[in-house]
Amino acid sequence: MKKRPLGLVAIVLYKSFTALLLMVTSLALLLTLKNYQTLEAFSENYVLEGKSIIINWLLHKVINLNPRTLAFSGIGTGIYAIVTTIEAVGLWYEKRWAHVLVLVLVGISIPPEIYELIRGISSIKILIFLLNLAVFWYLLRNFPKHRK
Repeated sequence: MKKRPLGLVAIVLYKSFTALLLMVTSLALLLTLKNYQTLEAFSENYVLEGKSIIINWLLHKVINLNPRTLAFSGIGTGIYAIVTTIEAVGLWYEKRWAHVLVLVLVGISIPPEIYELIRGISSIKILIFLLNLAVFWYLLRNFPKHRK
């Protein structure tokens, strides 16, 4: 098996983890859409002493979403999960097109991330921003040379 640079392995793991989270989120949104009435009834009857704050907040947010928004979000997140998986596989096999794809998609995401940081700083926003900057810098610096 070919030995890959540690930075590339780290990026592939990061992209794979991201793809997994996106797919789980997509499935959760689409299952919520499918079981919208059941979830709505559950939220009205749900009582749990002491530990219900987070669950109530989440249920309230989901129930107040328009079903079309849930469908759009679930499908969009699923598509993004597939693209992220393709990025990870392409990077694993050290394909030039994968480097370009990741550079473009990460590069496009940096300005909105800066805007979000300006609107309000949180540790997760800073972490994601720094991870994406590191990925962008690493791939730009280690861009594969054109082979003849």
